[in-house]
Amino acid sequence: MLGTIAGLTEQLARYSVPSQVVRWASPVPYFGKIASARVATVGINPSNLEFVNTLGQPLAESDRRLETLDSLQLSEWKEANGQTVRALARAYEGYFRANPYRRWFDVLERILAVSGHSYYGEGTAAHLDLVPFATMVKWSDLPHPERRALIAEGRKAMAESVALSSLEVLVLNGRSVVEAFVASTDSALSATAVSHLSLPRVGGRSIQGFRWDGTITNIGGYDLGRAVRVVGFNHNVQSSFGVTKRVMEGIGMEIGDVYA
Repeated sequence: MLGTIAGLTEQLARYSVPSQVVRWASPVPYFGKIASARVATVGINPSNLEFVNTLGQPLAESDRRLETLDSLQLSEWKEANGQTVRALARAYEGYFRANPYRRWFDVLERILAVSGHSYYGEGTAAHLDLVPFATMVKWSDLPHPERRALIAEGRKAMAESVALSSLEVLVLNGRSVVEAFVASTDSALSATAVSHLSLPRVGGRSIQGFRWDGTITNIGGYDLGRAVRVVGFNHNVQSSFGVTKRVMEGIGMEIGDVYA
């Protein structure tokens, strides 16, 4: 993993990333014990709230979640060395033991618990993002050319993170992640309507629940060295309106079924 991390700091040092990237924030190829985890949830890119508060101010030292140029006592990423890379690796692996962004991850944790996995304790679950760089605005607000560029920039790190891990299953959280994953990996996933994952609405109508399934052996042409299962759901459990406890438990059961 150290080579992957070093490569990402070099990207930042060369400024070979779109302008909306928070360049003083460390790249984040993974969260948690990636080397031993069996399942990983997948998002698009790290939230800027991993590095700033709701006012957009850098997190104070006591609230810090991940490393920054300031915390590493660097003025720019070209000063990064082996010690820097090891510090970043420790921060990623220890993320869920320190100060995780619980408002986001604890929602996913409730789903993982149903399938018998957890980010915490032994850490049988980890988290990956298709793009390892936090951005100053939400992903949906980025211009399409910047999104495409960031997806392309993230492929190699994503592939290396999965290839060097023990991951067996990747869980895609929401339709936007499914679409970005397909674009990033050049993979084909099959969609199935799942009635018990539908979201109820007033008037008797409901929003249909869908599950996507597939198996990948490479990510955008980068070989993984093995087959990895992929399962995705159209409901983003943090932001989809009206995701009920029943539906969340249902998603957890669907994840557990992948191991059956």
